[in-house]
This record gives sequence, structure tokens and C-alpha cells, in this order.
Amino acid sequence: MTSPSAAAAPARRGAAVIGTGRPPWWAVLLGVVVTVLVTVDLLARGALERMDLAVSEIVSDWGLRDSVAYWPVWVLTQAGGRVTILVVLAGLVGWIAWKRRSPLPVVRVLLALVLLSAVVYAFKYGTGRTAPAYPGSFFHRDGASYPSGHVANAVLMWGVARWQAVDFGLPDRAQRAFWVLSVIGPVVTGVAMVALDFHWVTDALVGAAVGVVLLGVVHALDAVVLSRFVRARGRRTAA
Repeated sequence: MTSPSAAAAPARRGAAVIGTGRPPWWAVLLGVVVTVLVTVDLLARGALERMDLAVSEIVSDWGLRDSVAYWPVWVLTQAGGRVTILVVLAGLVGWIAWKRRSPLPVVRVLLALVLLSAVVYAFKYGTGRTAPAYPGSFFHRDGASYPSGHVANAVLMWGVARWQAVDFGLPDRAQRAFWVLSVIGPVVTGVAMVALDFHWVTDALVGAAVGVVLLGVVHALDAVVLSRFVRARGRRTAA
């Protein structure tokens, strides 16, 4: 006879071949420190802003936005596009939730989306930084460039996808594929956004830092609240 706790735990088909990708405490702390220091420097019109302007001038001279390379590079930016990632995640968590009879993967994704939207847009509208397309880097209510939502999205949501693939024991190839996406996706997105002069370098840097912090927060909330609630609910149902 299966115990209630065993029935409530996620069913697993295979062993984990990679880690879940939960950021260690020092990585989360580093993400907070980077975010704070870069933000303070930019608001003080410091050295990082001058670096951004210099890089943007070089990138604009490349003229990728007005060349045949625009669309191929733009496609790379969609590695951090919300629609692109949500389409993949919808298939992934929908299949897991149906197969394992657990709402946990869906709840994790929804929690990540809520936190991402709240934190990133608070920064965007709180700082009001203009994009490189604007003549110079300024901070006013019409700006919404800082940090890069695409990069933060890529770090957080591909990280959540990797976590689900490992936690619910997907086949080895699937686990490794999502590991690749969780590593390559943010890098490709950030480089492509800067190369097209859509974002400043610091936008991408802080987008990545915010993504790491939020991924750590989602993991922590899952350990403290979500997983325990789902298991407790499963035990009550079994009883």
C-alpha cells in the first residue's frame, strides 16, 4: 500500500543527470550587489554610463539595424522573448502537470512571471532610463530601458524550465537541452540586444543579475511554501 506522503510526492521517470540550477546564496547576494552598485553609478552619471555610451557608439557604427544581418540577429534576441519562452514552458509544464497530476510546475511558472513583471517594471519605470536609440542616456518618465527584461526573462524562465525538467525526471536529453538553454539563452539574448543597439551593456548586465536573484527567490519560496503546500494538500486528498 502506497503511503500518503509517497503519493503526494512528484512521480519521477528518470534520475537527475544535472543539477536543478538553484543559485547558491553567494550568487544571489552578488546579483543584489551588482544591481545596487550599477544602479547607483548610473544615477550618478558615473564611469559605467560613459562605458555604455562608448560601446553604443561603436555598435551604431556597425549599422546592423540597417543591414541584412538585422533579422538573423533579431531572431537571437527572442531567446529571451517572453512569448518564445512561454510557448516552450506551456508545453513543458502542461505535459508535466498532466502526466504527474501535480499543479506544482504551473504554480512555479506563474510565481516566476509575477515576480519578474513586478521587479523588472518597477526598475524600468522607477529609473526611467532611455534606450540607445534615444540621443544619449537619460533618466526621465519616458525611458524604460533599464534593466533588460529580455535578459532577466531568459535567466529566470529558462532556469525554471531546467529546474522542472530535472525535478520531474524528464529524459536525459531533455534535461541537458534545458541546461543548455538556461546557460546559452541569456548570453545570446544579451549580446544580440547590445549588438542591435536595443540596450546598453549595463541594461543586459543588471538584467542578468536580477534574473539570478529572482531565480533564487523562486527556489526559496518553493522550498518554504509551494512544495510543502502541494504535498500537504496531497496528503489531505489521500486521507
